[in-house]
Amino acid sequence: MRMLPRSLDTALATAVGPDPALHRELRDALLESVERQVDLLRQARGDAHWYTVSARIRGLAVSFMDEDLTTVADAALLSAPGEPVVIDELTRWIEQTREEPIPG
Repeated sequence: MRMLPRSLDTALATAVGPDPALHRELRDALLESVERQVDLLRQARGDAHWYTVSARIRGLAVSFMDEDLTTVADAALLSAPGEPVVIDELTRWIEQTREEPIPG
């Protein structure tokens, strides 16, 4: 099981303090946003659409300071539309992040 990057936990802790319920709410919001974007990636039919959605995922990753998600988003930005490896990596990130316990 992957541990959440310390920077994600740090960013959330800075935003919400020692409130695990709010920490969970923000993490769930991030997960839901990334899931929506991955669904859009699956539907992308052209370079511009794929790039735009990949950039949105990267923006989420940078906002939450998640290094793993940023790496996958960068790969998406450089890949061809419909690249199954990228979609699989994003799906795996979602699943692993959802399984991680909330600190505190």
